[in-house]
Order: sequence, then C-alpha cells, then structure tokens
Amino acid sequence: MSSAGGTPLSAGPSRVRLLAIGCFMAWIGALSGAMVAVLVAKGAAFFMKAPACDGIPTCDWYIYAAVGAGVGFLTLPWLVVSALRRPLSPLPESSDDKN
Repeated sequence: MSSAGGTPLSAGPSRVRLLAIGCFMAWIGALSGAMVAVLVAKGAAFFMKAPACDGIPTCDWYIYAAVGAGVGFLTLPWLVVSALRRPLSPLPESSDDKN
C-alpha cells in the first residue's frame, strides 16, 4: 500500500494492541499520578503551614493521591494511544539519494 506520492503507508497498530497498551499505561499512570499528587500535597502543606502528622507526608495525602491517580489513570493512556495512532511523517529526501 502506498500513498499518492509513492511513500509506503503503514496500517498502524491494531485495536487489540492499542487496548492492551492503554490498559497497561492506565495503571502506570494511576501510580505515577498519585505519587506526583502527594508531592504536590507536601508542597501545599508547607506553603499553607498546615499541621504536621507524624510518619506521613501530610494529613490529607489520600485526597491528593486519589485525585492524582484519577488524572494519571485517564491522561497517560490517552497520550500514549494518541501518539501511537498518529501516522509517521515521511522522511525528507536527502540530496544523496538523487543519483
């Protein structure tokens, strides 16, 4: 299969592969989003001079972690799958190829 310009086109990844990658990225996104959100909670508690709780970053860390996990659960798979679905741009022809 080729386009009008003669460059080959790829069909892209299958839907099953995109679904599998998206599901895998969802859990990674949830974990990384929760960790980043707890770091944000620690910074927010520092700047608001919130009371400290012994042994944990902040007293309300679980609220920040839940929101961050939800955001990461949705955004990381969306970003990865949309990047995989985007067609590759054709490489520019170099002057060495025109012999």
